[in-house]
Amino acid sequence: MKLNDWIDQFLTQDPPRSKSLVMTVFGDSVVSHGGLVWMGSLIELLAPFGVNDRLLRTSVFRLAQEGWLESQRDGRRSNYMITQQAAQRFARAFRRVYAAPHAHWHGSWTFVLGTNSLSAAERALLRKELLWEGYSVIAQGIAGHPAGDAEALDALLGRLNMRGKVYVVQAAQLPGVQGKPLADLISEGWDLREIGAAYQRFIDRFEPLLRLLPRELAPEQAYIVRTLLIHAYRRVQLHDPQLPMELLPEPWPGAAAYDLARDLYQLTHAAAEEHVLAALRREDPEVPEAEPAFYQRFGGLT
Repeated sequence: MKLNDWIDQFLTQDPPRSKSLVMTVFGDSVVSHGGLVWMGSLIELLAPFGVNDRLLRTSVFRLAQEGWLESQRDGRRSNYMITQQAAQRFARAFRRVYAAPHAHWHGSWTFVLGTNSLSAAERALLRKELLWEGYSVIAQGIAGHPAGDAEALDALLGRLNMRGKVYVVQAAQLPGVQGKPLADLISEGWDLREIGAAYQRFIDRFEPLLRLLPRELAPEQAYIVRTLLIHAYRRVQLHDPQLPMELLPEPWPGAAAYDLARDLYQLTHAAAEEHVLAALRREDPEVPEAEPAFYQRFGGLT
């Protein structure tokens, strides 16, 4: 099999959903170059994946309705960028994608306790957002995580206007009491088999690229591979609750999936950037080079 055959097979068997793919392209290719993209450039960046002009316009319209994107017009042209209210969550999601799994367990859990002062709608919204952050519903009105990120949790409560409305506590095993080990909450809170299987499918699908990538990649080929890589990895990784390494089953395929994603990104990012910049600068010659943070992805790019 050659690289183009692999790409064709991937797009035939598992074509990316256009709306989700737009978000991948923004996160992986647009944000690092200033965050604004003109529609003509976005059409060019989505075309290799079979997303036509009409489907793309429908996708960005829906993303704007959902509060993810905002647009501006300049005569007959329009551009798009991430909305201010979505920017923090969007940035955190993509930081997770490029960051190595490194959380360690110190024996305690972070618990968020709902109160009767919350309305039913507020409780449902809080539950949804906590699940997205990797928390598990331990009991009615109680969500927990063994490696809760205090900064992210405070930002979440601020975004929902719930600071001061819920209890946030850190709890550890009480010495001298023969209760169930807190580590047992892992099996009660998450089904890691499904996540592990998804990581393994990612590995099985993308590992052949280590043999198929030519020594010199064409810019568009590199961009397609890099985008499909991050799109597929993001779909798995953002469902991973990011549990501490000590509490995961051995061997955990998430670690191997990260290594594979890092290696393939290292092999494709430079040539892919040529294609991205050419597409962005066709509509705006002043688009900047990638920001320094781009080269910190996956522990540092060369």
